[in-house]
Amino acid sequence: MKEPDVFYILGNRVRRDLLSHLTCTECYFSYLSSKVSVSSTAVAKHLKIMEREGLLKSYEREGPFIGPARKYYDIVMRRTYVVTITPGVFWYRGIDLGEPRVTRVEIDVSNVKDDGTLLGTVASCIKLKNELEKTIEILRSIESLRDRNMELIKERFMKEVGDLTQLAILHYILLNDEATVEELSDRLNLKEREVLAKAQELDRFVPLKIKNGTIKIDPERLRAQTESDSDGGKEV
Repeated sequence: MKEPDVFYILGNRVRRDLLSHLTCTECYFSYLSSKVSVSSTAVAKHLKIMEREGLLKSYEREGPFIGPARKYYDIVMRRTYVVTITPGVFWYRGIDLGEPRVTRVEIDVSNVKDDGTLLGTVASCIKLKNELEKTIEILRSIESLRDRNMELIKERFMKEVGDLTQLAILHYILLNDEATVEELSDRLNLKEREVLAKAQELDRFVPLKIKNGTIKIDPERLRAQTESDSDGGKEV
């Protein structure tokens, strides 16, 4: 399969929003159309582009109610991209994710110095490239583990809670550390009061800090609850 043109795909806001929803779970067409502020015709065009580039697959599946089968979309790619753009470097690489390969590496650039010569600078560039390869390997492992954890979160959240909008809020916060109600309203195509209500419901299952229009995980409450759950599993 050819390398997908991810930069072309990600250059469009609607496609980025569609991918954000699809990272939460597979979605049927009408649900995706309801979550972005463009026509269903435009949504179909964007989905077709991403399917053509190999990011998505589509299939039909019977719904829980009587009626025609729904067309679903799902992300099939598992890659991370590294890109650098400076006056001296334009470089990018797609990295396949899979099983973590390394858990610890030592990065050392202390011996990379400019000795004032062309060949010395070339040698330093090669040393830096070697250190970069180590960094890429640890990045591959971290992203593989993070991908696995996000899949487990989705599976357990939908089993225990079952609210896709709450999952989308949690997913976005986990990836971005925090989010404003306004930002989530725009991304989820919901009214701000609806986002706030969903976040307050989510707080019953995952401890959140909701203050001044910003939502993020509450680390102290999370730590206390995980420690409490751990203690509760021990025999007395």
